[in-house]
Amino acid sequence: MARLDELNQQAENPDLWKNPEQAQIVMRERTLLEKSINRVREIELKLDESVELFELGEEEKDMEVVKEAESVIVSLSPIAEKMELESLLSGEVDSNDCYVEINAGAGGTESQDWAQMLVRMYVRWAEDHDCDVEWIEESTGEEAGIKSAAFKVGGVNSYGWLKTEAGVHRLVRISPFDSQSRRHTSFASVWVYPVIDDSIEIEIEDKDLRIDTYRASGAGGQHVNKTDSAVRLTHLPSGIVVQCQNDRSQHRNRSTAMAMMRARLYELEVKKRESEAQAEQSAKTEIGWGHQIRTYVLHPYQMVKDLRTGIETGNAQGVLDGDLDQFLEASLAGHVNSDKGSSL
Repeated sequence: MARLDELNQQAENPDLWKNPEQAQIVMRERTLLEKSINRVREIELKLDESVELFELGEEEKDMEVVKEAESVIVSLSPIAEKMELESLLSGEVDSNDCYVEINAGAGGTESQDWAQMLVRMYVRWAEDHDCDVEWIEESTGEEAGIKSAAFKVGGVNSYGWLKTEAGVHRLVRISPFDSQSRRHTSFASVWVYPVIDDSIEIEIEDKDLRIDTYRASGAGGQHVNKTDSAVRLTHLPSGIVVQCQNDRSQHRNRSTAMAMMRARLYELEVKKRESEAQAEQSAKTEIGWGHQIRTYVLHPYQMVKDLRTGIETGNAQGVLDGDLDQFLEASLAGHVNSDKGSSL
């Protein structure tokens, strides 16, 4: 409450609005706090009402009333647990929007189709959580699927929720592209990094940056506009590459690519501070065996299993339709616990 009062005072100060970017940061934090506080108050109110109803039912020996009160109390438990988990999203940029990049691994059409399935999965998750999706880049495969794609997910705690999805994802299925209906294993990588604002200073020297322009490739439509002004940036010291081809303007594509590059470099620095940089880099060296974080099996049985948390489900199609929350929650809890352990 003290922080909300402080933010309300800042919002009422006319001088704040002389700096629109800072005003946006303040208003965003205030909105998030207000929503969190209102949700807590709503749970407290329902809990108090249910306890009173429960006690009244017991006094009058009305078991229907008692059962009704118990049902409401039980229904509040998972909501409270999720809010407790959301309270762990206290990192510097957990509340920010995020970029998601997906790249097909070796295997041609199989892996490219799998990469497109992952794109669909994350877009479905975003839509189910009232997040906006802004397409940045898409490179289509020769026969089907995509070689790579990048998009921005905008919504409350987007980065905080999706950050643990970074890694290699493995698919096992009967290939729809194999005339002999053989089982295939495909890999694709997912990388997630936060959208950062100007309050976080990331210095990029011109000598460290290579800028290439090229003709955009893709299916067009809602994802990609065909244009001669696509931009690819390579940060020479780190080897990080980002690209944008969503806009017809080379200037705007370059601006978006620079924002992505700043975000990638920021994420890299954070990983170094957390002593995870070496493991992160080794995971990126190969999109294949031994590096996957999650396996999706569609044949000979249906199962999705997270290899970090042990969480698994037989509803593979539901997961591919965007039902990721059980994996995100378990990974987030594990990520926070490992951070606490590493700080001791």
